[in-house]
Amino acid sequence: MLAEIIAIGSELLTPFRQDTNSLYLTTKLNELGVNVAFKDVVGDNAEHLTLVAQIALRRADIIIFMGGLGPTEDDLTRECVAEALGVRLVRDQDLVADLYKRFASRRATMTDNNLQQADLIEGAESLPNPLGSAPGQWLETTYDGDRRLLMLLPGPPFELERMFAEECLPRLKAKLPPAYIATRVLRLAMIGESQADSIAAPVYTKYDDIQTTILAGAGEVQFHLKASSESQLVAQDKVDRLAEELEDALGEQVFSSGGETLEQIVGYYLQMRNATLAVAESCTGGLLAERITSVSGSSRYFLGGAVVYSNELKTLMADVPPLLIQEQGAVSKQVAIALAEGIRKKCRANIGVGITGVAGPTGGTDDKPVGLVYCAVADSRGSEFTENRFPGTRERIRLYSTQRALDMVRRRLI
Repeated sequence: MLAEIIAIGSELLTPFRQDTNSLYLTTKLNELGVNVAFKDVVGDNAEHLTLVAQIALRRADIIIFMGGLGPTEDDLTRECVAEALGVRLVRDQDLVADLYKRFASRRATMTDNNLQQADLIEGAESLPNPLGSAPGQWLETTYDGDRRLLMLLPGPPFELERMFAEECLPRLKAKLPPAYIATRVLRLAMIGESQADSIAAPVYTKYDDIQTTILAGAGEVQFHLKASSESQLVAQDKVDRLAEELEDALGEQVFSSGGETLEQIVGYYLQMRNATLAVAESCTGGLLAERITSVSGSSRYFLGGAVVYSNELKTLMADVPPLLIQEQGAVSKQVAIALAEGIRKKCRANIGVGITGVAGPTGGTDDKPVGLVYCAVADSRGSEFTENRFPGTRERIRLYSTQRALDMVRRRLI
């Protein structure tokens, strides 16, 4: 059973608005065992919307249209879906009466253009909208001999979510055969997408009945596993078996097999070891501390730290010798190690982290270009560092740097 979600509105094709309704609908459909195969965004153009509806009717069993049900000239969903189906619109007099009552209750005059909200696609059932004036529509039909379920829902999220939950979900549950979807997410730190896939592909390609999707960015690769079955236990067993094989193949690169973030995993390890952490950050400007403290309960293991942007504060807050900074430069492996060791001692933590680098876009030199970042970790066993050349924008370099530092702490704790 495949679904297609179509978001309608020219504003969604600008940089200022984005479709969030489809995320909610995808979650609810997946809970019913329905795979969302297609998502579209189309502007308020009759020709384009009709074409998109015709394509969806050819390839999806369940089609949900969102938006374009209001009273204005650019609200075209009803007429375009009817045209795609080759049927007419029928004005429902009960809906007309409801519209007049709604406006009268607000002591407002209803203009004639509001009446188009009472137009139903021939054969459709209206869906009440207690939060807005535009009713939704539910239609069971056939297209080229194939059964189709269509839903027309309002665009505002608070209207859509209530209508879908109260009107569409009960109907879908009554119509659809039992089906279940199970998922797992494996997350890897500081490995390239191609390298990760070269290890994982021989494993996951053996499973034809499991969908594997790979996402990558900012020092992380994710393997999203999804399987469907008539039994939740069977579906879950499928993805669990593949997840275990992938973990065996990828080894310590996998920091999470249940979707947890790297900062959550580091927190788990610190609590397991009854250890504490402190950080001294230069180029990341507090981003590492922000990520650590974004986890609820982080006060149990995170003592704090310092943003040591200037050389003077590197000395004051982390006891980095001024002569070391003068001889090696603030961006150096020696200073990164000194930051980690110094903040550990200052805060009396089990583990200290130091980060120093050139985040850009200015400040780089031939010897120390933009993207050069040193990360160091220190504990009672000593210290270690990594020299990194991170590409991209200032924001990306800073995020990569914190990812590297967190992964170093994780590996130190393993």
